[in-house]
Amino acid sequence: MEFDKYISPLNDEALLQALAKIKHVALDMDGTIYLGNTLFPYTQPFLDTLRKFGISYSFLTNNPTKNAGDYLLKLKRLGIEATEEQMYTSSIATIDYIHEHYPEAHRIFALGTPSMQEEFRKGGFELCADSPDDRPDILVAAFDMTLTYSRLCRAAWWASHTDIPYIATNPDWVCPTDEQTILVDCGSLCKAIEGATKRKPDVVIGKPNPNMLWCIRDKYKLHDDEIAMVGDRIYTDVATAQNAGSFGVLVLSGETTLEVSLTYERQPDLTAASIKEFGELLCKAHQ
Repeated sequence: MEFDKYISPLNDEALLQALAKIKHVALDMDGTIYLGNTLFPYTQPFLDTLRKFGISYSFLTNNPTKNAGDYLLKLKRLGIEATEEQMYTSSIATIDYIHEHYPEAHRIFALGTPSMQEEFRKGGFELCADSPDDRPDILVAAFDMTLTYSRLCRAAWWASHTDIPYIATNPDWVCPTDEQTILVDCGSLCKAIEGATKRKPDVVIGKPNPNMLWCIRDKYKLHDDEIAMVGDRIYTDVATAQNAGSFGVLVLSGETTLEVSLTYERQPDLTAASIKEFGELLCKAHQ
């Protein structure tokens, strides 16, 4: 299929009407506003466009390897100034979920980087050691770039205890990168645990779970259709918008290709080459 700048299942009039409603944009990060450690050249102009039209924005990521402070530092190094309240990671969403659904839980065994584990300590949890005697209240699996074989085996051991709740921070199979490698993500680690124990996570937090967008909706007192979720993954970013009743934008600057996108029965509200084209459409809609 020939592709220029964007495609949409909506006609032009309906598309612009939907975009004119947008008051908040939830932005995926890696593959959307940057790739690895490289900021896309159109990111700053896009953020300028949002500010110009009074559209608030936040940064959502399924990548729990860094805590909110680390992400803010990374954004600052890339030239983007952001506040802690604009940052929502899947580890923060997982902490919120545990507080709501397991208020008595305090002890966590977590597959996760030191930065992510520090986020859990900040959330009031005690982290269990890699020991059969240090039984957790909850098992958490996350994207862990510091993973050791022993800790993967321990996670499988606790997953084999069906009375221990088992939560995954995100469903991603791989993490986008500009390096010549494949970064095995949380979904793949959970598949390894499933192969060893025949148990899947009880719940997977993060995109495409709609709770991240619903928290933004309630925080800013918006309606679902006044929020746009933008990302490079159709099965997480776009699915989150669809599950939340918001406007879903797929950008082709990261993982998903147009050919893959077109195989999905439920298409994004908008598929654009990048946030640059999305920004141009927002300008047109608001003018």
